[in-house]
Amino acid sequence: MEKLKAFIKEYSEELLYKVQWPTVEELQSSTVTVFVASLLIALIVALMDFVFSKGLDFVYSLIFS
Repeated sequence: MEKLKAFIKEYSEELLYKVQWPTVEELQSSTVTVFVASLLIALIVALMDFVFSKGLDFVYSLIFS
């Protein structure tokens, strides 16, 4: 039981005093970066889907008409 108490004490001390938490500005900057990157990747995937869909429609129209 003493080991568990020591572990919890060390754990809480590390979280409170040793971990370097980001500032609000760093957190906002990271959030915007992730949002923009996610949006760009989603747009690229949507564009690829559209191009492949139209390409396959064209190929199917040649084969099955």
